Amino acid sequence: MKNVLLIFLFNLLYFSGFSQSEITETEINNHILFLASEKNAGRYPGGKENRRVVRYLKKDFKAQGIIPFNNNYKQKFKAKLRVKKGEKEKKLANTCNVVGYIEGNDPILKKEFIVLGAHYDHLGMGGPSSKSNKVHTIHYGADDNASGTAALLEIAEKIASNKKELKRSIIFIAFGSEEQGLLGSKFFVENPLVPISQIKLMINMDMVGRLNAEKHVYMGGAGTFPNGVSFMQNLGDALDLTPIVHAGSVGGSDHVSFYAKDISVLGIHTGGHPQYHTPEDTADLINVSGEKQVCEYIYKALMELTTTNYKLEFIRQD
Repeated sequence: MKNVLLIFLFNLLYFSGFSQSEITETEINNHILFLASEKNAGRYPGGKENRRVVRYLKKDFKAQGIIPFNNNYKQKFKAKLRVKKGEKEKKLANTCNVVGYIEGNDPILKKEFIVLGAHYDHLGMGGPSSKSNKVHTIHYGADDNASGTAALLEIAEKIASNKKELKRSIIFIAFGSEEQGLLGSKFFVENPLVPISQIKLMINMDMVGRLNAEKHVYMGGAGTFPNGVSFMQNLGDALDLTPIVHAGSVGGSDHVSFYAKDISVLGIHTGGHPQYHTPEDTADLINVSGEKQVCEYIYKALMELTTTNYKLEFIRQD
């Protein structure tokens, strides 16, 4: 009986460990359902909803063995919140980025960092950035950007299970207050947790949950690192995706803050839709199986760039 119990426990631990090393539709879906839930009320900066989401992110980072900087996953800052024209300014919101890293194993290349990022905030109950005439209504932000945040957690989990293969180091960042003007990423690049010259590439995921029937994955900035366009194109073809790759078109999300500091960037998304910045951006519209494909694509790109001597240098695009 004792031997049977030991075998059962061994199998439980083994298969649990195996499932945790894979990107799964179930985990993607569960992350999005939590982040875009009614209780999190659109993940507006400051307040109890923001703190609840941060706790969730910290717990997941810790569970994967992602290392905090200075023993703290939170990089705190104060966010100036947008208001409609003519409205009184709001009190600065206390919020943060959630940041951790996995160190590479090469004695030289581990000093080079690739950043994988996604913003976790959204519009709360609407406000000046809303595209809807529904006032004081939860803007759930399932695609924007619970999808990117879920991808961040799932990709980090799989990378952590294969960390012995890494040469370069990877920083994982869930940015706060992107919707208020890229505030979290701007704060990070002005207050970097490693020398900014050691950050060689930033990959940003913003709205990656609505892969269409043609399997289009859009990205800008691929020309900011050597052979980036062909590199991303070829990876997508091999994974049954149709990459729409731009050398420039850096775009308007958190990677812009890094590009402004002469850091190579790649901004990835699955396209716009009518629910953007409205209360109708809900979890039931997410293409979960499609998001899993996108996650595998980004994971593959990261592993190619961090487990090899791939040359990374900044190339400005006009």
